[in-house]
Amino acid sequence: MGKTQIIAEAGIPQITVSREFDAPRDLVFQAYTDPELLVRWFGPRDETTTIDRHDLRDGGRWRYVTRDGEGNEFGFRGVFHGDQTPDGMVRTFEFEGVPGHVVLETTTLEERDGRTLVRTVSSYQSVEDRDAMVASGMEHGVHESHERIEELLAKLQAG
Repeated sequence: MGKTQIIAEAGIPQITVSREFDAPRDLVFQAYTDPELLVRWFGPRDETTTIDRHDLRDGGRWRYVTRDGEGNEFGFRGVFHGDQTPDGMVRTFEFEGVPGHVVLETTTLEERDGRTLVRTVSSYQSVEDRDAMVASGMEHGVHESHERIEELLAKLQAG
């Protein structure tokens, strides 16, 4: 299993998340873009995800809702920009609980000898917004999501 790296440099309104997965790039791309696969790994283990919208075309909107064990719902939404390819997936990201704090996310997939390095750079409107995201406990969700997608990719490869 790979190890997730989360970098949030002081004074810079960005977070860079990277992890190498033991799977070919096309399969990782499918897990990131196929709604039926996405709901199987997006978010912490104790939450379920449903997809309200997922229109991958340029200008297409997306909206995911996660629910915890107590029935609390958390909505996330945004817009896809440009063609979504393994070389670059660009979208905005907004937590509906804090509207108006929009993040621009760019994700790239780099294949390395049958493994895939996924790197997401999230650019915030301010350092304060970035720090609020870090303080929200986002690391827990990122780590568990990465563990879940690693498990899913292994199952998909096993057939």
